[in-house]
Parts: sequence; C-alpha cells; structure tokens
Amino acid sequence: MQNMTSEKPLIYLILGAAGSGRRAILANLIADGLTDGDRAATLLAASETANDNDARLGPLSRWEWTPDHRIAAAMPAGATHVFFVADGRRNPVDQVEAFRDWITSSGGELGAILCVVHCQLAERHHALLAWYDACVHFSDIVLLNRREGVANKWMSDFQGHFKAQYLPCLFEFVKNDRVKNAILMLEPQARRISQVFDETEIPSFTSGHTPKIEIEITDEDIDEDEIGEDDEDEEQIGEDPYFARRPGGRREKEIPDVAKFLDT
Repeated sequence: MQNMTSEKPLIYLILGAAGSGRRAILANLIADGLTDGDRAATLLAASETANDNDARLGPLSRWEWTPDHRIAAAMPAGATHVFFVADGRRNPVDQVEAFRDWITSSGGELGAILCVVHCQLAERHHALLAWYDACVHFSDIVLLNRREGVANKWMSDFQGHFKAQYLPCLFEFVKNDRVKNAILMLEPQARRISQVFDETEIPSFTSGHTPKIEIEITDEDIDEDEIGEDDEDEEQIGEDPYFARRPGGRREKEIPDVAKFLDT
C-alpha cells in the first residue's frame, strides 16, 4: 500500500491504554496491511517498556517529551509508513495536541489515528468511559481488544454508547491480535469527528481558467449590527472541545487519569 498521493511518509498515531495490545496489533497491521514496496518504522514513547513484538515493528526509535511539553522525535529515514505509539499512561488529549504540532513540523502526512480499547479494563472501571470518549473523538479506527471474559451486555452497551452519537469512525473487533482487513485499517481516510488535523485552505479565484471576480462593498452594504459576527464564527471553526482551556490553564473537558486504573 504505497503512498501514491505524496512523497511524504504517512504517519499513524496509535492511542490506547498501556497493556491493551497495541504493539501486537500493530505488528499484524504492518505484516498484512503493507506491501513489499512499503517501509515501516515505529516511534515508541520512551516510557513504554520493551515488548516481544518490538522486533516486528520495523526500525524502532523512541520519542520523548521536551521540558515545554512538546514532542521530540526525529522522522525515521527512508520510511514510507511511520507508526507513532502514544504513551499509554498519559493523557491522550495532551498527546494529540502535541502530535498535531509535531507532524506539522516533521515533514510527514497524517495517515490515520487508531485507538485500541482494552475492553477488560474498561469493563472493570466505568469511569474510563470518559477517557475512551476522548480517544474515540480523535480516532478514525477503533479496535476492540482484550475481550476475553467480558460480558456481552457490557460490549453491547459500550458500542451502543458510541453508536448513539453517530460517529463516523469505524469500530472493529480484534481476535488473537489480528484484524479482518489490515489494508482497510491503514487506508488514509479521515473518519474522525475532530477537525484539529484538517487543513483550512483559501480557494484561489485567479488561478487556472476561473475568472477574477471583484466585489465592491459600499457603506450601504454593511450592517453594523452584524459586524464581528462572522469573525466570531470563524474563530469557532476547527476549535476542538477537548483542547479548550479555562482561565488558569485547566482543560474545560477533563478526563480521568488512566494510570490510576492500570494494574488494578
């Protein structure tokens, strides 16, 4: 699955809690979703412990946090597909926000954002539903993993919670660390509800064969009561509710600290 639309490497962000099986699934995606002409590489959070699947992830390097909460990571040389594995013990919203800035400066192009759900963990701790709400909000693909022993009713309720929101992302089951269609999972198609990675382009009316249109505005055309309304609407475009902050810096939409629920 070569990137035919751009010479930039495709970057995939992998969200999910530590222990959810992300690297085992990622190994499957690389093996079954890429072709011989594709070259995979993985950027793994420095805090993530070593894993038996690491040898199957292509050249692997670590990314770190800078003192000012930015991502420090070098783009792997020669890779066509780079898999950026988030820190599974830290706030995913903070990481998505930093990842957005990093990918802009890295020379890469966003392929897709995948979230791996640790169903056993989420069933044990209902409070984590808000954590997964945030992850799913940014995701194109949601992979339901670690389902062994999970009650059917919980699985139905968990999926129903998101189906009721009519989200555009895809939900897929994982079995034995494998997905049914790895190629589809890596398709660079935006299915997420968040618009923080969308590029806002101003159309050019003077290029090609499109005639130049000149509009003259007089004082009579201006309604003073409407001044500022359009500007206010423009400021709202692309603003993500999870990125919004209160005075003082705290997020308006706060989510649980997933680290408090791991290993419990």
